[in-house]
Amino acid sequence: MLSYNELKVGVIFILDNQPYEVLEFNFLRMQQRKPVAQTKIKNLITNKIIDRTFHQNESFEEAEIARRKIKYLYQHRDRFFFCYENNPSQRFDLPQEQVKETIQYLKPNISLEAVVFNDKIINILLPIKMEFKVVETPPNIKGNTAAGGTKVAVLETGAKINVPLFIEQGDIIKINTQTNTYVERAGKNN
Repeated sequence: MLSYNELKVGVIFILDNQPYEVLEFNFLRMQQRKPVAQTKIKNLITNKIIDRTFHQNESFEEAEIARRKIKYLYQHRDRFFFCYENNPSQRFDLPQEQVKETIQYLKPNISLEAVVFNDKIINILLPIKMEFKVVETPPNIKGNTAAGGTKVAVLETGAKINVPLFIEQGDIIKINTQTNTYVERAGKNN
C-alpha cells in the first residue's frame, strides 16, 4: 500500500479500480492544517488528466502494469489489428476508441508497446520519434526560407504537421509523436 506522500512523479496506483499515473506532485503544509498532497494524475485507460488533492488518511494500492512489444498490422472498419512481436500468430484487435490518440501515426508493421493492466491491454504507446514520408505540401517560394516560417504538410498516414518551409513533397521527416511536432529531415526526396 502507498501512503499519500509516496505518490511521487511516475508512480502508478489504483484509484476507483482504475490505474492512474502521477504527473505532478506537490506536498503542501499550511498553518494550523493537516498536510496534503496536491497532484496532477492521468487515467491510463481514458487518458484524462485531473487535479486531485490527497489527505494523510488515504492510502492506495500500487498498480501492476506490464509492457509488451506489439506490431501494428492493419485496420478494418473501426477495428485495429495487432500481433505480439515474439508471436505473430497471436493476433488481437482493438476498437477505434481505444487507439484514437495514436491513429494518426499508425502505419503497417511498426513496432509499438502495449500497456497491460489486469491481463487487458489498456493503452498503446508509440515510439517517441518516428519517420514519415511527406505526401503533400505547398511548394517552396524562393528566398522565403530565411524567415524560419512553417507550412502544413500531409504525411503518408494522413496526419497534418507544421514543418519548415524547406520541406518538400517526398521528403522523409522525423516527428515527435508525443508533442506532434517536426523534429528533423531524415531523408531528401528522390
